[in-house]
Amino acid sequence: MKRSRHTPEQIIRKLREAERLQGEGKTIGEVVKHLEVSEQTFHRWRNQYG
Repeated sequence: MKRSRHTPEQIIRKLREAERLQGEGKTIGEVVKHLEVSEQTFHRWRNQYG
């Protein structure tokens, strides 16, 4: 699997999408799978850009 770097704009867009999905009742596991990032990356992004 190729690693990719996300720009801050992409990260913010994905975090907004994650908030929307969680609002629909999705679990963290389902959200990170949809965003195609690891759970650890998701939590790190949320702490940095949250």
